Amino acid sequence: MVDIMGFYQNLRLVYRKMPELMKERMIAWRKGETVSKVERPTRLDKARMLGYKSKSGFVIARVRIKKGGSKRVKPRMGRSPSKSGRFFNPRKSARWIAEEKASDVFRNMEVLNSYFVCKDGKHEWFEVILIDPENPSIKADKDLSRVASQRGRAERGLTAAAHKTDRRKL
Repeated sequence: MVDIMGFYQNLRLVYRKMPELMKERMIAWRKGETVSKVERPTRLDKARMLGYKSKSGFVIARVRIKKGGSKRVKPRMGRSPSKSGRFFNPRKSARWIAEEKASDVFRNMEVLNSYFVCKDGKHEWFEVILIDPENPSIKADKDLSRVASQRGRAERGLTAAAHKTDRRKL
């Protein structure tokens, strides 16, 4: 029996079987900026699954996040209480933090969704799908205009990355 897969299923398989291509890309991405605008998605299958359309009003931003926990500044003067540890967990997923960083850089856009691209020993890369709420093609689309009207989605925890984070720990 012949197994006939769709275009996006084949794309997913190609993405998994080409780690050397991703290694070359990561070398270039490390030297670039933390948040950069991308012409087209790296993982088209995942972007389309999450709502990306190739029309005006959509922007893809690649965000680099440092792996590991955060570190507080050491107090210089005064007493240091026993509970004031220097290392802490931000209690947000790296994907949620990536969405917030992209939202800070592209202030006139709203975060639609995001997805994981790759990681190495120091960094993780995510691609964030942003929409322009003032674009006529976005205003004409019922679903997207509803999402675009929610200002500050990433900061208020209205995206999928925030919903998947365990809220009981907050």
